[in-house]
Amino acid sequence: MPKISFFNKAFPYIILLSFIVLFNCKSDDDTPITMEPEIEETPLNITENIELIDESAIQLGYILAIENGADTSYLIDKGGNKIKQWNFDSNLGNDIKLLPNGTLLGMFKTNTPSFTLGGYGGVIKIINSDSQTIYEYNYSDDIVLAHHDVKQLPNGNFLFIAWQKVDNAVAIANGFNNSNDIFPETLVEIDPTTDQIVWKWNSMDHIVQDHDNSKLNYNNVNDNPQLIDVNYNSTIANGDIMHANGIDYDPIKDIIYLSINFYSEVWVIDHSTSTTEAASNTGGNYNKGGDLIYRFGNPEAYKNTTSPRLFYNNHAPTIIDEGKPGEDNILVYMNGSNNNQSIVYEFKMPVNFSLNGSQNNEPEVIWNFTDANLYNGRISGAVRLRNGNTLICEGDYGYWEVTTNGTVVWKYSGLDVPAFWRGYDYYPGDEAIINLGL
Repeated sequence: MPKISFFNKAFPYIILLSFIVLFNCKSDDDTPITMEPEIEETPLNITENIELIDESAIQLGYILAIENGADTSYLIDKGGNKIKQWNFDSNLGNDIKLLPNGTLLGMFKTNTPSFTLGGYGGVIKIINSDSQTIYEYNYSDDIVLAHHDVKQLPNGNFLFIAWQKVDNAVAIANGFNNSNDIFPETLVEIDPTTDQIVWKWNSMDHIVQDHDNSKLNYNNVNDNPQLIDVNYNSTIANGDIMHANGIDYDPIKDIIYLSINFYSEVWVIDHSTSTTEAASNTGGNYNKGGDLIYRFGNPEAYKNTTSPRLFYNNHAPTIIDEGKPGEDNILVYMNGSNNNQSIVYEFKMPVNFSLNGSQNNEPEVIWNFTDANLYNGRISGAVRLRNGNTLICEGDYGYWEVTTNGTVVWKYSGLDVPAFWRGYDYYPGDEAIINLGL
């Protein structure tokens, strides 16, 4: 008989043992283990901009620092070092974000505005990694002017805010109580492959007034919380009666969150409508056309005395990204013009949107943060980080990072920077960062 080696005798047992080891090493839910790329392999190089840092508690990564109305933006790390800088041939007007392909999408100021209001833009641009403009769309003439914020939708289209001038005679006919032109808000969606407008919403299609029963839109304001009281800020001299300053989009519900600074509210608008439906009060997933399907922050704007007022000017309604703690909740920077004290709120939106002028319509507050040193009466914003911390942009200072229990673990001062608009978080494994070659 041929001699059988020890290896041949042991081979079946080796195979069995291997299967046992592999089985026991699998996670309980059989989920494959994926590794995040290392963010920092060496200690942080701390610059003079860093006023406070707890390296054991911060979320490592990068921040797109956006100087308000400037001609530059840059990525910084948590040491305060500039990792990448873009220089523009025109000034921001105001928002800019990194797209997955590594380009920047932003709102820029036109050189020839027919009217200028705070935060005006007029030109949407895409900027490549070499700071070159590779796409440009102008939305500025005697009647309209894009401003503040632009966002790329999942279908690739661009959604942005724009003023649309209404002559005083038309405004008065619609029940406005003042003798100046007004500049109410519109939302515009364009297809950048054709530069065609594919959807539009106009706030003037959804107003109410109780000033003059001989004019259009006369009704009880409190009985119609789905409509906008055109006279809430009728005494504003320059006609910028609403002053929207930020948008975010929920692709699951197909709705838009629109921050209205001078109403101290966030309005929720149904994006599933056609443009025709958006000008009416029927149609769309919520069958309310372009009427407000929800609003929160300041019930006084529709004469509701039951709900508590939370906002005194506000910016940056931001949906918490998928996979981050608080996913689908909304962060809002409340400027606090009533007492010089800003608050960052996290809200859980109601499952079913409803409005009633005689009941509490405000969403549930999940978390909030304030500090004696946190205040800016304009601009500013907040985003949720991957580890659950919150990054706050205090416009006239710089950036804070705070934990869920309110501990401040990082502060970045702009030093000689006049003001920051906002800041957005990015990580080494993000597609945008990879495409930048960082």
